[in-house]
Amino acid sequence: MVSPAARLVGQGVWAALSGGWYHDPEQGAFTNSCHLYLWLFLLTLPLAMHLVSTVVTAFAYCSLVTVFFTAIKVISYRLHLMFDKGEAIQQQVPRKNGRQCKDAEVPKENTSVPPVSSTSPGIKGDVLPVSLASASGSTTSAIVTKPAAVETLSGPGVNQSGEDEQRGSQVIHMDKDIAKNLSNISSLQGDVLRTGVSLEPWDSENSVTSDHSSNLRSHKREKLADGSLQASFTSNCPQCSAFATKDPELVESSCSADSTNEDLDCSDSETAVAIVDNSLPGDQLCEPIKIVITMSSTPNSALSDLADSVHLRQPSQDPEESSCSSAQRKLNKQFYRFIIFPGKWIKVWYDRLTLLALLDRTEDIKENVLSVLLVVLVSLLGFLTLNQGFCKDIWVLLFCLVMASCQYSLLKSVQPDPASPVHGHNKIITYSRPVYFCILCGLILLLDAGSKDANPSVYTMYGLKLFSPRFLQSARDHILVFLYCFPAISLLGLFPQINTFCIYLLEQIDILLFGGSAASGLVSALYSISRSFVVLTVLYAFCFSAVKEPWDAQHIPALFSAFCGLLVALSYHLSRQSSDPSVLMSLIQCKYVPRFLRQQFEDSPADPLPEKMRESVKEILKSDLIVCTAAAVLSFAVSASTVFLSLRPFLSIVLFALAWTVGFVTHYILPQLRKHHPWLWISHPILKSKEHQQREVRDAAHLMWFERLYVWLQCFEKYVLYPAIILNALTIDAFSISKYKNCDIILITVAGMKLLRSSFCNPINQFVTLSFTVIFFQFDYRDISENFLLDFFMMSIVFHKLWDLLQKLQFIMTYIAPWQIAWGSSFHVFAHPFLGSVIFIASYARPIKFWEKNYNTKRSDHSNTRLAIQIEKDAGNDDNNLNSIFYEHLTRSLQESLCGDLILGRWGNYNTGDCFILASDYLNAFVHLIEIGNGLVTFQLRGLEFRGTYCQQREVEAITEGDEDDEGCCCCKPGHLPHLLSCNAAFNLRWLTWEITRTQYILEGYSIIDNNAATMLQVFDLRRILIRYYIKSIIYFTASSPKIFEWIKDESIQKTLQPYAKWHYIERDLAMFNINIDEDYVPCLQGITRASFCSIYLDWIQYCARKRAEDSPLVTLSFALCILGRRALGTASHNMAISLDSFLYGLHALFKGDFRIAAKDEWVFADMDLLHKVVAPAIRMSLKLHQDQFTCPDEYEDPAVLYEAIQSFEEKVVICHEGDPAWRSAVLSNREELLTLRHVVDEGADEYKVIMLHKSYLSFKVIKVNKECVRGLWAGQQQELIFLRNRNPERGSIQNNKQVLRNLINSSCDQPLGYPMYVSPLTTSYLGTHSQLRNIWGGPVSLDNIKKWFRSKWMRKDCHAAHHDRGNIEEADTGGGSGSNSTGNSSQSSSSQHTRDGTPQLQPSSQEAHQHAGICTIYLSFSVVFSPGAA
Repeated sequence: MVSPAARLVGQGVWAALSGGWYHDPEQGAFTNSCHLYLWLFLLTLPLAMHLVSTVVTAFAYCSLVTVFFTAIKVISYRLHLMFDKGEAIQQQVPRKNGRQCKDAEVPKENTSVPPVSSTSPGIKGDVLPVSLASASGSTTSAIVTKPAAVETLSGPGVNQSGEDEQRGSQVIHMDKDIAKNLSNISSLQGDVLRTGVSLEPWDSENSVTSDHSSNLRSHKREKLADGSLQASFTSNCPQCSAFATKDPELVESSCSADSTNEDLDCSDSETAVAIVDNSLPGDQLCEPIKIVITMSSTPNSALSDLADSVHLRQPSQDPEESSCSSAQRKLNKQFYRFIIFPGKWIKVWYDRLTLLALLDRTEDIKENVLSVLLVVLVSLLGFLTLNQGFCKDIWVLLFCLVMASCQYSLLKSVQPDPASPVHGHNKIITYSRPVYFCILCGLILLLDAGSKDANPSVYTMYGLKLFSPRFLQSARDHILVFLYCFPAISLLGLFPQINTFCIYLLEQIDILLFGGSAASGLVSALYSISRSFVVLTVLYAFCFSAVKEPWDAQHIPALFSAFCGLLVALSYHLSRQSSDPSVLMSLIQCKYVPRFLRQQFEDSPADPLPEKMRESVKEILKSDLIVCTAAAVLSFAVSASTVFLSLRPFLSIVLFALAWTVGFVTHYILPQLRKHHPWLWISHPILKSKEHQQREVRDAAHLMWFERLYVWLQCFEKYVLYPAIILNALTIDAFSISKYKNCDIILITVAGMKLLRSSFCNPINQFVTLSFTVIFFQFDYRDISENFLLDFFMMSIVFHKLWDLLQKLQFIMTYIAPWQIAWGSSFHVFAHPFLGSVIFIASYARPIKFWEKNYNTKRSDHSNTRLAIQIEKDAGNDDNNLNSIFYEHLTRSLQESLCGDLILGRWGNYNTGDCFILASDYLNAFVHLIEIGNGLVTFQLRGLEFRGTYCQQREVEAITEGDEDDEGCCCCKPGHLPHLLSCNAAFNLRWLTWEITRTQYILEGYSIIDNNAATMLQVFDLRRILIRYYIKSIIYFTASSPKIFEWIKDESIQKTLQPYAKWHYIERDLAMFNINIDEDYVPCLQGITRASFCSIYLDWIQYCARKRAEDSPLVTLSFALCILGRRALGTASHNMAISLDSFLYGLHALFKGDFRIAAKDEWVFADMDLLHKVVAPAIRMSLKLHQDQFTCPDEYEDPAVLYEAIQSFEEKVVICHEGDPAWRSAVLSNREELLTLRHVVDEGADEYKVIMLHKSYLSFKVIKVNKECVRGLWAGQQQELIFLRNRNPERGSIQNNKQVLRNLINSSCDQPLGYPMYVSPLTTSYLGTHSQLRNIWGGPVSLDNIKKWFRSKWMRKDCHAAHHDRGNIEEADTGGGSGSNSTGNSSQSSSSQHTRDGTPQLQPSSQEAHQHAGICTIYLSFSVVFSPGAA
């Protein structure tokens, strides 16, 4: 066995350096030799051909490599196709005409024949006795061989037989008594013995005596010169001889018959050899089969591996071998026919596993074509780069090694690769190295060609001469050095797999250049970058047309003003759209392809989430149509007014100062005052929410005044301040371009688009970037400044990377601080932060989403499990599967409120990629913000275990415990000032990678109450109450069923129920009914009668049935159903209802719908609604009534109260099993109350719990985690578990570390790296779904809302004026009437108040309408019809 360290060095480190080649000791010499020579060929071929650097050698090299790879790929593809569709054929090597051998091929499936007994003709075994005294400790191995010549025995102990045998039989049989005597034989050996050779028992009377064994050596190898048999055998008489011996030479000859038997220990054992021939008389004598059975006498000499216990001899790998003696030592072996041409084929003595060990499989023709094309590109670009003369001496060898590694990886890739994100074979990683090599070589050739240009176009920016020959040559040399380091970079995992790199590259281009946000995948990244390029093209066309001719400061061209309007409108629209096009495409399909969507909806269960998202997108599109039009017109007007050119530079200074002031107050002062520990010195928040001191939250979060202020400041900053700053700079720079031509048009277009989009999306850090731009380029380095717009654009890119660098440094310094190192290996302390593609300036080469997989936890329930599994055991009854629904509901709650809460500042400052932890009493959710737009947030939630590990609990305690009681200062405890933290607490808070931003964050959720069912049903009295409610519930559902009259009038049911109609009928079943739990049980009769049943439940039946007669068919039906229900409960309890465990088992079985109906109750199958609509809901309702029994014991004694309670529970409470899809639907639909019975089997505990859910408001702590800490730990886990193969479940990287929350973060990784209970899909929260923000900004802008606003504001003023005039006229006419007026005024104010509340109570009467004039009558009608309550 290879040690894990050696495997890591060979298959991991060395393979990563060489591109996939390493010596595998578990493979044969042929496979390792092929790998070695193949790698050497790829290394030395360009090295040798480089000596003659001509076009001919380059063409010859590329052609040779292409033909070589094409041949290998075609042969490999054809071989795998042969294994998939071909037929395994059995090879047989008979003897014919002396030394001439002829192959006999038999299909594998045709080799089986009926068994032949030990007395069958032609199969006879004479065996020497073998001592079986220690058979119990012995080991037997059967070795099947074909000897070079038939070995014979002479003497009286040898029997010969001349009977015929069936021709072509390939099955050789052994007497089963041998297997019985060998007690310690393995199963695989027993199969060989039972189906191999038929021998006589070891103690048979026909056995050869032991004195004949001395003559074995003289007879063992006797044969004629021409290879024929000895004279003791006749050519037409097949025979079988068996012998047992301890002859070392014989044992050695039998054990060394083939090289594959080296592990078989034959040194100290007894061996039985059987020689079997199955040819027919008159035929050419075929070669017999020799079976060697080794009996080990040493108890400890058992073979550990079954594959080494039984050895089937195989022919040599060369099928064309002409030596008959070599082929005769091989047993029949499978081969495949490899068709070269139609009718022409060759034999392939190979299996699929060996081929997979030799070469990677490419399953598709497209993959083979792609591999060949990549090889062509690697060869061509690599050889051209080599011929340019960049590499000298040893660097030539290094370059050829890099090129050979890229080529070799297409044949046998590195598995697992250091950058692989998944366990097992990764197809995509195969193409990563060649693609990176082609990109780097292509860049080197392009930069070299540019550096040799005679007339280069030099562009100077910030004092740097871009695209000059020297600049291009320097860039080429740096890339060449980077290429030399390719093996080391690959070993460290700095290159992600190619699809991840494409997503990362497109995402970074869209973010840094165009102001976009994160991408959810490759399609999303392509969609985002494509729409940005389309918008950029349109804007560039307008800008170019506007500034191609000079214009003065008193007249701005209308085309440029149109460009400004389009820039603002399109940037606003792009900021409002998600990067995921799936919802938009779904909306388009729903609009134009309704049939297709209707079919999809019918196939899939109803889920309100997609419809909500489509409605939100539809609202955004309608709103953008109006807002973009208004923004474009307004921007056009402001730009055309020449205000920016007329007031320069005074206007710029005012705008800069105002932006800094608003940004500083909005994004620094207010968030710090609202933090749990402002400035990490104050012990409590200064601006507290209303819920801050509440222990139990009973309502939604209250909207505070500082939250309103925060929203309005953001709106002013996003929609007024920064657009004015950018338009001002854009106008000044465009004027300079048109006059002096000192800047490129494309740059100001890109800069304006990026800055506007980023300001609309998230302006939190804009004021810092703006401040540094002004200070740096106006005071420090004024000479190198290009223009303000370009300076602002470049500084935004620099600051974006500097924020990441700052967070990385904070994480590393906190993680390796010597005074707070947590226990674990020293490797994880110092090396773990640097694992997983850490590139400080460029950040991790992974997208913001980080994980490539679009994860979506699928919950197991009765809709996706088989019926047999549901009956035998609970589908997905583990806590993680059942509790995942609460995280799914939490995701839905966050979808409605997250975007609005972020804008209200309830989570503090936030940016794209930020990570938060929501912690409550039992829910611990990890929230990852992926995309942040203008009015939308895309996030992913990862739910952690309810009952986590010890390390998880320690970190949760670190989150929840407070620092206010800490009074330490260094090593003493002097205390602290009022409302301030102690020095130690303040110091410790600064050395954490996480921070509590809010302690009372309110979300809609479910409060969970779980009670132990065993405790609630321990005593018989409590079980009797449950049975009572069970019977009453059956009666209720029977009487209230709309099919009650059908059941009563059904003749088949009434005929079956005739015995139940008799008063003296007795239902005796001692196993089912018991005096302890059945109130109507009659002890003297040992059963239940109709009379005893009516004496208890007749009043309830009459109340439910509205006073029907006591001898009516309803009573009979109710009596029969109650007996059936109790019998079903007893049957499910295995007729042991007196036992608590059995009773709970039966109760749970009925609760989930598993009814076992007895033969005498099969009348219920006349209508299945009797089970589905009566008995099944009755058992569930009885559990709910039994729960309420503890709070109000005597309340349900009154039939009216009980009837109303059941009626209310039936409407409001969802009672079902958690495996029922209705449970998930009810939770996600926000039903008020739910109840279920859960069977928990976990860690040896087997218990039943009654779970009650009540819709309420939950309080969470919001903890913001350093996002670079999360990405670093995630990347380290990926590399440690996949590449370094650390399988230790208690590894140091998942031990608790309170400073970085290492266990919580690592356990939230994608499976199998982490173990989250639930991982949500990417979910988008829209601003329009937040109810409190609608009160601030009035909802989305649409034509309908504009009409409503106009009617409510302007027409109300006219109405009030008309009321005032009318009142003055009436007062003048009547001269008083104060009583009626006061009444009318109070009535009017009351009506107005109701209208403002949104619930108008009364329509205006005709009398009142007659009193008011014209416009007032119209207003009153509109105020009632269009009020929110009426709508």
